[in-house]
Amino acid sequence: MEALPHSGLSATEQLLAAVAEAFDVVSYRVPVEPKGASAAVGRTPSLEISGRLRLPSRQAYDLVAERFRRLGFVALFRRQADGETIMAVPGELPTTAGRVRLALILFAATVLSVLSVGALSDSPDGGFNVLAGIPFAVSLLSILLAHEMGHYFTARRLGIPATLPFFIPMPLSLFGTMGAVMQIVAPPRDRRALLKLGAAGPLAGLIVAIPILLLGLSLSEVKAIPPVAGSFQEGNSLLYMALKYLVFGRVLPAGGVDVWLHPVALAGWAGLLVTALNLLPAGQLDGGHIAYALFGQRARLASGAVIVGLCLLGFLWWGWLIWAALAFVFARVHAVPLDDVTPLSGRERLFAILMLVLAVLVFVPVPMQPL
Repeated sequence: MEALPHSGLSATEQLLAAVAEAFDVVSYRVPVEPKGASAAVGRTPSLEISGRLRLPSRQAYDLVAERFRRLGFVALFRRQADGETIMAVPGELPTTAGRVRLALILFAATVLSVLSVGALSDSPDGGFNVLAGIPFAVSLLSILLAHEMGHYFTARRLGIPATLPFFIPMPLSLFGTMGAVMQIVAPPRDRRALLKLGAAGPLAGLIVAIPILLLGLSLSEVKAIPPVAGSFQEGNSLLYMALKYLVFGRVLPAGGVDVWLHPVALAGWAGLLVTALNLLPAGQLDGGHIAYALFGQRARLASGAVIVGLCLLGFLWWGWLIWAALAFVFARVHAVPLDDVTPLSGRERLFAILMLVLAVLVFVPVPMQPL
């Protein structure tokens, strides 16, 4: 590696000196990069330094990361079977994320989309009534917005650059939207940050969804279940069943009757469904972040198990096959933190386990079936 500016030492020597206080170096190497990759455009290759940490990993990362930053590198900590590896990657982490205008445009389009779906389905005369669609639209968008802003503000608090959420309008769908996505433009610092980021959205969404669902259920009626063309029966999760029991004092559906959902209740139920989908422990879903924070690289096994499980559930509800395909394409890659060595504390591990228990409580084996 060439010498860094204003120094007689080579970049390798400076990087080795930067880790000396925190790391006992056993070996180091410059990884061989594929043809046409960074070497082809003149970028300095990264350096991998293997050995053993001599300081607590959290303290060591703070020290090494700052020294690497001054040298123009990003520090990555990785655990190996025989010790740890520090990787020096040239460049710097982004500190801002833009595309605010696009986020606002998509949110406005989603508001109109959800409102139009609510106006069509909630109009008492079967026509298009904007006022009739407002309760559903406001309820559902409040839940989705709470979920996404939970992620966004947590990312800001942790110093993780992230975009505003990009809502996905879908006027012809059941709810008028496919939810939202938020782009993280730099990896979280460690597993603790990854856990907080993954848990923040589902918890914030549930804080809004549960009161909305209870309100909606109080406005709903329990009636017989006759076949109604174009209608569907929503599926039960353990949490949803418990909330219905809290409001109506019995398990539903039962005896040929079920709750006929008020639009606000439908939005609350949709909020629970969105939470359940996001808490699937796969890839870059919220549940995938939580699983990786808890299990590390072993979380990849959970992603594979989720894909297989969704394929099997596809025999009960065809929609799971779509989710299995999406998980196969997008959810196999995990968000690996910069410091992948520092483990969670005992309290954080308990919190992560409780979040996975929550995933079970909100999961719906058969989300909907036609009447």
